[in-house]
Parts: sequence; C-alpha cells; structure tokens
Amino acid sequence: MGDAGCLCQETVKFCKGLQQGGGKFRIVSYSEHMKANSKLGWNRRDLLRGLGGAAMLTAFPKILHVPAWGQAACATLSSPALTEGPYFVDEDLNRTDIREDPSDNSVQAGVPLLLAINVSKLVDCQTKPLTGAYVDIWHCNVNGTYSDVSANRSAGQKYLRGWQATNRQGNVYFTTIYPGWYQGRAVHIHVKVRMMDGLDQTYEFTSQFFFKDEFTAEVYQRAPYNARPNPDTLVTTDGIARGGSSIGSITSDSGSYLMLDLRDKGEWIEGEAKLICDLTLGSSPDQAGGGMGGPGGPVGPGGA
Repeated sequence: MGDAGCLCQETVKFCKGLQQGGGKFRIVSYSEHMKANSKLGWNRRDLLRGLGGAAMLTAFPKILHVPAWGQAACATLSSPALTEGPYFVDEDLNRTDIREDPSDNSVQAGVPLLLAINVSKLVDCQTKPLTGAYVDIWHCNVNGTYSDVSANRSAGQKYLRGWQATNRQGNVYFTTIYPGWYQGRAVHIHVKVRMMDGLDQTYEFTSQFFFKDEFTAEVYQRAPYNARPNPDTLVTTDGIARGGSSIGSITSDSGSYLMLDLRDKGEWIEGEAKLICDLTLGSSPDQAGGGMGGPGGPVGPGGA
C-alpha cells in the first residue's frame, strides 16, 4: 500500500518513513488498532515510547481521529432569509382572500393567483411540518403600489395583505393577484413566519418569493398589466434575489431557492411555495430599511 492508504499529511510522512526503513504497514481503524495492541500486551505508554515518545503526542491523534470530510453532512438547507423592506404593516388581517380592501370593499384588479405555502422546520437534517405558525404575505398591486403606506398615498387601505395559521401539514392558502412591479425590483411577494407563545413572539422568519421572468412576461401580456411598460428589473438582475441570506449558509443567488412553482390555468394562476425554517438559527433580522419605491419610484438600499 502506498500513500493512498494514509489518511492525513502526518500519516503520509509516517508511512514514507516506514517504507524507507523497509517496513510493511496498512491503515486500520482506531478500534481495530487498539484491539491488536491489547492482544500484544501493549498499552498507550508502550506505544508512544515505541513511536518516538513526546513527538508523537501531537501527530498521532491526527492519524486516529475521524476527519470532518468522513462525517455525514446535512444535505438540506434552510430557506434564505431576506429583507423585510419598508412596506410591512402588521394589520392583523386573518383571511384567505387578500384581494379585497376592507376599508371600502373594493377588489384589486389582476389575474387571480391561488397561492399554497408549505412551511417546515429542519430537525436533525429532516424536515417536519411547522404547525401553528402565523404566515403573513404582502405585495404590491398591478400599478406597483403597496397598501397602507403614506408615501404611496394609500394610507388606511389594506388590500393585498393578510395572514393564515399553518395546519397540521404546515400549509396555508391565499387567494391574491399576480403582483405588479416597481422600479428597481423584480416581481416578488413578501412573506413572514412567526411563532407565538401566548402573546409573546418566540420566532420570526422573513423572506420573499420570486416569479420566473419568462412566466411573468406571458402574464403581463394580459390586461391590466399590458397597460404598463415591461419591468425594468429581472430576477437575474435583482440585487436582493442575487444576494445572500441574512442567516444560514446561503451566501448568494437566494432567489433560486425561493422561486414559485407556477401553473397557468387560463383564468387564474396556481402557485406553490416551500419554506424550510431552521429554528436553531434564531429569528432573522427585520432589515426594514430601503427607499420609498412605489410606482416609478426609486428603491434604496435594503430593497422593498
């Protein structure tokens, strides 16, 4: 056996030394090694003395330990946490259909979007339904305006906002519209997941869902979207979609993990989303900064 049988640099040096001295060797597991020593009547002190004494105290443990690359790694990543943006308003609107503005009973125009969201938690590299979680979503209307934002001249209006609690399977369902767009951002929907213990919030996760640009291009050929220009920002050029998560290990291209699975049903659109929350990472920061946005308005650092 040559160098391929050695598990680390120190072992390679040790093996080469044995080769040069004409010795024969093979690499064995720690348990096999200790069992063989026991049969020979060796103990740790004898072993160290025979291998060169104190010099082996630092090198030998590196040979015996199980290297990190030999351990099983978790293949499931938690979903990226993204900025809350400046437009979250805690309206406490527990409803499935968020198209209506309860202030005047008007309904937002646009192609209906039936959105199903599954929320799970990561436990020992396995996903389990996150039940009883409060899931808020909010997004802009066809004209790129968010409700109840003074800068958007929509204060007091409450359209396209609402929350639902996840069922035993971790699912929530919303009826909304295919969102519009505004300057500097790709088409998206904001989402916030919260866990409560009585009146106390124990966990919060905030992110955004994205739409494939090709799918959006087809939807935007219909009224009332076709009354506006095409979006100026794609998912591939959106700074937030291209960026990393504020927690966890995803450092870039977050949008690819948060893309909606969409189906065009003619009169309406069906969409599915999945969120995986790692509660051990703690709550994601709100990151509520950003510009005022709105129809044709700029979006500052932090996005919306």
